[in-house]
Amino acid sequence: MESPIKQIRLSQTGKEQLIKLKRYTKIEQWNILCRWGFCRSLAETSIPSPVPIKSDSNVEMTWRVFGGEMADILLIALKQRCYNDGLGTDKDTLVHQFRLHLHRGIGYLAGDQNIKKIEHLIDLTNQEL
Repeated sequence: MESPIKQIRLSQTGKEQLIKLKRYTKIEQWNILCRWGFCRSLAETSIPSPVPIKSDSNVEMTWRVFGGEMADILLIALKQRCYNDGLGTDKDTLVHQFRLHLHRGIGYLAGDQNIKKIEHLIDLTNQEL
């Protein structure tokens, strides 16, 4: 499936939050932590605040690297979420909402005082948010 999202560049804040998560979880790959963050945000019932997000870090990856084997599933989940939120599924909306969800989710994970190791990420899948 062709994604409207080609390149992903994180904000400096997002990068710093991921560095913290890498230290705690020992997950070294940016893309894996980004997937966790994106899914964490999708699990939240509210729509992300439409805040401007700078692309000012040196952390960059393609959509395929971000999504890996789950790239098509993640794109479908994003489209469904945008549809459910009444935002539409045009290219610009998908790109914008993806960035908002990605950064919100990374922020949620980095701000969660209970995440001190990889098992704590897994525990999140068993909780109601």
